[in-house]
Amino acid sequence: MRFAIVGSGGVGGYYGARLVRAGQQVTFLARGAHLRAMREKGLSIRSIEGDFTVPVRAEEDPARVGPVDVVVLAVKNYDVASVLPTVKTLAAASDTPALGGTTAAILTLQNGVDSPGEVAAVVGEAPVIGGTTYISTAISEPGVISQTGKYHRIVLGEVFGDTSRVSPRVQALRDVLAGAGLNVEAVADARAPLWEKLAFLAAMSGFCTAARLPLGPLREAGPFREMFQEAAAEVLRVAAAEGVVTTTRPEDVRKFMEGLQDDMRPSMMVDLEGGKPLEVEYLQGTVSRRGKARGVPTPVMSTLYSLLLPHVRGLRKG
Repeated sequence: MRFAIVGSGGVGGYYGARLVRAGQQVTFLARGAHLRAMREKGLSIRSIEGDFTVPVRAEEDPARVGPVDVVVLAVKNYDVASVLPTVKTLAAASDTPALGGTTAAILTLQNGVDSPGEVAAVVGEAPVIGGTTYISTAISEPGVISQTGKYHRIVLGEVFGDTSRVSPRVQALRDVLAGAGLNVEAVADARAPLWEKLAFLAAMSGFCTAARLPLGPLREAGPFREMFQEAAAEVLRVAAAEGVVTTTRPEDVRKFMEGLQDDMRPSMMVDLEGGKPLEVEYLQGTVSRRGKARGVPTPVMSTLYSLLLPHVRGLRKG
């Protein structure tokens, strides 16, 4: 199967390299030093599961990629708008996509619940497959992706049209990804896992980043567990108001949080400390806005949003 990876950083680089090693045809879209390193030395993965390097095809100009079957969108939320012309070019260039349809399928792997709609507004709903991923990876140096721990997981499914069953194209894509040794689950309706992850991530990133503290010290504070569960409950109530049926309960989210290590620091907190842009608008912000639009109160999430909003452009450190 032919893949184009838009966003060849920690997430896209890791999954793309695994696909290359499994024999799939993959083209990486990249720029600068990372692009040069991949062209000259290949793409290297550093992981406790084993290090490996694969020779890769890397391009800066999407017009040079040619026909593909799947576009994997793996940029941060705040970069989605800027790469949509690239995604549209890649999708339209496909000749006879392996997953059917008139264009390449587009798999979104952003945090939150906004990116499928953003992509669909430009290319239409039909090509879009929603996905969410759990993995800790980053570019440690140009051409090198380092994974923390060994856990990785992708959940993917339809978000538009018929979401009553796992579609043939989702199952086919799942099988190819699984054939590369990836932990992947195909679902009928991807909206539920997107919202369920948001319930955890928006609460976790919001509290830790606002407090500038890892998880351990927060758990020692009496009110934290109750407020964390209520933040998760707000997210799930907004999901229900939007017609999304989730099976995760707020107490499930809290119990998952309680099982994490004391030194857990969400990526948003790491980005704040590094002066980088934050995904506040797509996590806490989207819950606050959608809740208001649906008449669902979100006092905890809205408070976290207001505290983090001044840092959203990465202009402040600490």
